[in-house]
Amino acid sequence: MVGDNTSLQLSDGEEEIAEIFNDIGVKRNASRVLVLMIRGFDLTSREIERVCDIRQPEVSIALSDLENRKWVKKVGQKSENKGRPVLIYHLVKSVDDILDELKKVIVGDYNKKLNEIEKVRELLKERVVERN
Repeated sequence: MVGDNTSLQLSDGEEEIAEIFNDIGVKRNASRVLVLMIRGFDLTSREIERVCDIRQPEVSIALSDLENRKWVKKVGQKSENKGRPVLIYHLVKSVDDILDELKKVIVGDYNKKLNEIEKVRELLKERVVERN
């Protein structure tokens, strides 16, 4: 898609997928960028900004989040005449790997909370025994 001037936008289905990613813990704008990148194109931040309809600072934050998760990386750059070169981003993890990572985090958080509930139960039992 790099260099393509086609005015694209996320479909209703892609918006729904982005909402689900957001519901399970991916930040809203990062979710939208992720869904766009799942299409399989290498993209510049300007293309992401246009398609996702988010401002440049928000694109940078979303890309940083996805890079920190090691789902996206910078794969090159192109020059637009004079000025700074434009970076190109690529999705480096498969959708299944990303979903598996998210699932692992959610299950870990869930198990941690269950253990905390049981700890409270035990502490409360100890207090009842101490009172008697």
